[in-house]
Amino acid sequence: MKVSVSKAEPNTLALEAIGFFVPRASKEKSLTALNAMAGIVAAGLNGDFKAEEGEVLILYPQKENFKAKRVFVLGVGQKFSLDAVRKSAASMATKIREMKLPKVGINLTEINAIASEMQEEESYIAQAVVEGFELGLYDYNKLKTDRIQALKDKKHKSEPKFEFKELVLITSAASLKAVESGAKVGEVIGSAQSMVRDLINSPSNYMNATELANAAKASGKKYGYKVTVFDKKKIQQLKMGGLLGVNQGSNEPPTFSILDYTPEGKPKATIALVGKGVTFDTGGISLKPSENMSDMKSDMSGAADVIGAVEIAARLKLPIRVIGLIPATDNKPSGTAQNPGDVLTTYSGITVEVDNTDAEGRLILADALTYAKEEYAPDVIIDLATLTGACVIALGYQAAGLFTNNDDLAEKLSKAGMRSGEKVWRMPLWDDYDKQIKSEVADIKNTGGKGAGAITAAKFLEKFIGDHKAWAHLDIAGPSFPSMGSSGAKSSSGFGVRLLAEVLRNWN
Repeated sequence: MKVSVSKAEPNTLALEAIGFFVPRASKEKSLTALNAMAGIVAAGLNGDFKAEEGEVLILYPQKENFKAKRVFVLGVGQKFSLDAVRKSAASMATKIREMKLPKVGINLTEINAIASEMQEEESYIAQAVVEGFELGLYDYNKLKTDRIQALKDKKHKSEPKFEFKELVLITSAASLKAVESGAKVGEVIGSAQSMVRDLINSPSNYMNATELANAAKASGKKYGYKVTVFDKKKIQQLKMGGLLGVNQGSNEPPTFSILDYTPEGKPKATIALVGKGVTFDTGGISLKPSENMSDMKSDMSGAADVIGAVEIAARLKLPIRVIGLIPATDNKPSGTAQNPGDVLTTYSGITVEVDNTDAEGRLILADALTYAKEEYAPDVIIDLATLTGACVIALGYQAAGLFTNNDDLAEKLSKAGMRSGEKVWRMPLWDDYDKQIKSEVADIKNTGGKGAGAITAAKFLEKFIGDHKAWAHLDIAGPSFPSMGSSGAKSSSGFGVRLLAEVLRNWN
């Protein structure tokens, strides 16, 4: 998607459509001004349009001097916020995709007043608009063809898939540089998030551990950061028992990918990002129910987020070193699969009783967390994983669970969640829960019973960071694939990419 910025008057641009944000608090004033500019008189407009977040009304200008063919009235709720702007831009983009309009604009001529009202930087508002538009424009259609129609009709001619051409942000001369800056950042983050969604939405026969590693290598080659991939032989040499144990039932080999973005000059910090890369999770011998099992292709969402975050750091040339670590495998039942009751020895040397083979994500993360700490001694370790259904029960599909041993890191992630629209909620990590993962035959076991499932999973991971003082675990099981909920959303949300980008961009 091309993004450009114009300081022309909105009425002079011959576009397919222009979107105008309208808050509920000043709805009548905004609609009156819009009517004066474009002549959008519509019967019952004030009653029909509530200006709710994400609400879109399409109108057709009546004034000849207004050159755009359509006006999109975009509700942002009671008042402006970054999240409301992002959601409204996404709603407009979805309509644009449905209507197949190749070039449209969004009016930001009042961005200075909006920024003042929000007490926010103008660049952040422009960034949110572009991120939201990219989010709403997204459509996973790579595997769709028109072969059925072609077989029915020999004269059928294939039509090219719709491709959106350009988003024009219309602003004032005074705000031009700020909008350009924000638009650039928004385009980088938005396009990276779309890439991540493509990875997650790919069926498991298109996205195994090797293909996930190849995706990381392709990103590294394109954007100039180093990617090293360990094959099964190397993983065996390292004695990564957690990753090898989960992989036992598969006929696809595991991979362990290391992504390394190092800036020019001395980095401000080194941050390690660890992502769960289970490319399909059947539950193993502890088999999941068949209903909605197809959604388990999304169990590598954390890994995809890590690729996206390292890519963003490289594209924006951030002054910090970012290390991404991705242990990847599927989790299948077979004659060679690990059994409940088996004991594994992890990379750290800690022994684990496999109480349930469907608690596999924490096993592969265990090896990666220890490797991150020992090999890179990072200032911060953050892991992301679609780890537990228990976290979905606790927080639903709106927020990720945050577990951390560092209050400052908790504050950074919480603030980043609110600004990025990818919210997190801190959960307890008290030692009281340790007894639930105590094993009679090994150092620990990989489940802690029905109660506090998300917390005991986090307590399990905590064992593998040793004495590291700045670690955070994000359980993204709910918001990463909201189609599993009742929201009506389809496929992956790419949750975590904007959150990590916000943290990395503002690190100090």
